[in-house]
This record gives sequence, C-alpha cells and structure tokens, in this order.
Amino acid sequence: MSESKTVVNVEEFIGKTVGRRRPPRDAMQMGMAMQNTTNQLLRSFGHQLHPRGVFRFRTHQEANEWAQKMISPKKAN
Repeated sequence: MSESKTVVNVEEFIGKTVGRRRPPRDAMQMGMAMQNTTNQLLRSFGHQLHPRGVFRFRTHQEANEWAQKMISPKKAN
C-alpha cells in the first residue's frame, strides 16, 4: 500500500491578507464576561436550562419534546 504525501507548492504566490485576528489579552476575563452576558440574557427573557438530574424517556421524541418544553421561555400569568 502506498502512502500519500502532502505536496506544498512553495513557489505559489499568496494573495493579499484581508484581516488579522489578534488573540485576546486575557482569555479568561473575556470568557467570564461572555458567561455573565449569557446569564443576564437568560434571566431577563425568562429562559431556563433544564433541571439537573437523571431523566428517563421511552423514546427520543419524548426526550426532545421535554427538552423543548424546558428550554422555551416561561409565559407570564
């Protein structure tokens, strides 16, 4: 069996670069800021993640319906 080798054309001219992404200065701080924003959005719109625990369902369809019901925003009375 022959091994395939990657061929790189070093003489190929690479066109212009349109943008560059700089890594964040403090990735942990940026991640926590994003987490806080997500938590505030979930609270303000009444969304909740599913309750913790082990849940057993007879079918995948039943599990999906339950997950959609738990994720959907709660209606105000």
